[in-house]
Amino acid sequence: MADMGEFQEAVTAWAAGGPGGPARELAARLPVRTVVLLEGPSDVAAVDALAASRGRNLAAEGVCVLAMGGAMSVGRFAHILGPPGLGLRLMGLVDEAERGYYARGLERAGAAQQGFFVCAADLEDELIRALGVTRVEELVRTEGDLRALRTFLHQPAQRGRTSQQQLRRFLGTKKGRKIHYGRVLVEALDPGRVPEPLDGLLAGL
Repeated sequence: MADMGEFQEAVTAWAAGGPGGPARELAARLPVRTVVLLEGPSDVAAVDALAASRGRNLAAEGVCVLAMGGAMSVGRFAHILGPPGLGLRLMGLVDEAERGYYARGLERAGAAQQGFFVCAADLEDELIRALGVTRVEELVRTEGDLRALRTFLHQPAQRGRTSQQQLRRFLGTKKGRKIHYGRVLVEALDPGRVPEPLDGLLAGL
């Protein structure tokens, strides 16, 4: 039986230049109604964690949460998934610095921009601000990364940066760390403290 993971793989292969037939067939069989376009797997981890905390199974609702592998890929994914391709509803999160890529890519594909929610810097920054530096440091300690954080903070490059900026940089210093903390930080949020872009995205699905 087909699942959303197969559809994600088929879409990714299509965007890389492969055939579109498998994705079209899976979209109809599942069926898929909405695709959430995200830059990377850490964003996917955060969205999935928030959905789970609210008792939602996005795949069962016909929602595909997809990591594109970078903001510059949005035009290609919008073209194959939006009006010129599968005609699906597109939503997502966008970093403030990448808004131009999204605006141009969505416009070329004839896709609506209303379902895309802007993060001030990126989603990690939004989560750190929502939780506060002290709470994030507590979570780093709980996850066994405090020693690594202290070593990181002694690097000359971190001087002059705010604690929030330092934590954001730290999350991206080791492969897999951003993905892990995408889930950890969301699970630690109080229900009323979910960052507005992430909350808006889930509410719109």
